[in-house]
Amino acid sequence: MAQSQETGNNSTGNSSQEKPSEEQQRQQQAAVRTTKGKYSLSDFTISRTLGTGSFGRVHLVQSRHNLRFYAVKVLKKAQVVKMKQVEHTNDERRMLQKVKHPFLITLWGTFQDGKNLYMVMDFIEGGELFSLLRKSQRFPNPVAKFYAAEVALALDYLHSHHIIYRDLKPENLLLDRHGHLKITDFGFAKEVPDITWTLCGTPDYLAPEVVASKGYNKSVDWWSLGILIFEMLCGYTPFWDGGSPMKIYENILKGRVKYPAYIHPDAQDLLQQLITPDLTKRLGNLLHGSSDIKQHQWFAEVNWDRLAKRDIEAPYVPPVRGGVGDSSQFDRYPEEQDEYGVDDGFDQHGHLFEEF
Repeated sequence: MAQSQETGNNSTGNSSQEKPSEEQQRQQQAAVRTTKGKYSLSDFTISRTLGTGSFGRVHLVQSRHNLRFYAVKVLKKAQVVKMKQVEHTNDERRMLQKVKHPFLITLWGTFQDGKNLYMVMDFIEGGELFSLLRKSQRFPNPVAKFYAAEVALALDYLHSHHIIYRDLKPENLLLDRHGHLKITDFGFAKEVPDITWTLCGTPDYLAPEVVASKGYNKSVDWWSLGILIFEMLCGYTPFWDGGSPMKIYENILKGRVKYPAYIHPDAQDLLQQLITPDLTKRLGNLLHGSSDIKQHQWFAEVNWDRLAKRDIEAPYVPPVRGGVGDSSQFDRYPEEQDEYGVDDGFDQHGHLFEEF
């Protein structure tokens, strides 16, 4: 799960390659939120589960102080260590602490006890884009375009801070009460000045250079944007065939995409330039960076400045009551039986998570 931010950077094109000045670096460091140890379990009333993962879950909680609702991600330390996710978990906290953008989730604070790590984030009431897409089966062209454009702005912002997101998919896109997106779950995000080699992400969305264990850069996020647009327009991902992840990887490396006849020609042209293994042709990775994507014909009517200010009406407004902890748009999960905050005085893994 994730949380939100406001736009402080409209950089496009090659600006992400420029080194920030010392003064800019100082300002960036000053802008980083203080999150470490900012809260404790006693600050919140814990309510229902909003989502689960392999080593934790996200709860709806209410602050006992300002009575606001938040989402708290609880990670079991022993499980994080066992699954070799210590670095990813610390990276997630570090990345979320740095970013501030209208289409990214906000991390308000972190804390830990003997057994768990806790991340306090915005509660985004509208649920996952995944749920809306499954209900709709597929989105009309203008709806897919709206969500794709908001994601493009968020990715552009992250890349300007040398952060690769690496886990774009409908499950990680939340809708706020007004219908705008928030990218959540920074578990695979990484600050990368040039290239990295780690294999991580969701099989259907992985770029061929990741599957082939080659060094890769920010352009993997633009490939994933192509997969996301395809899934929104078609209701399925281009390399999925009902088989295993290995079969999906094979299909990705073969690289053949069948475009249904109902896809708009402009959309198909954009997708062919995003879902291409050739990095010298992939939009977002060329001389003009993200500007090539924003200026593509499919996005012709998008007013990017207004969109960045959330000044464009969303195509779908979730049926939720704002500010009262309405979680009706989230699936139900069996609740955790382990009690949080029970401390036996022995913290075997605390030294691995000192930043919490």
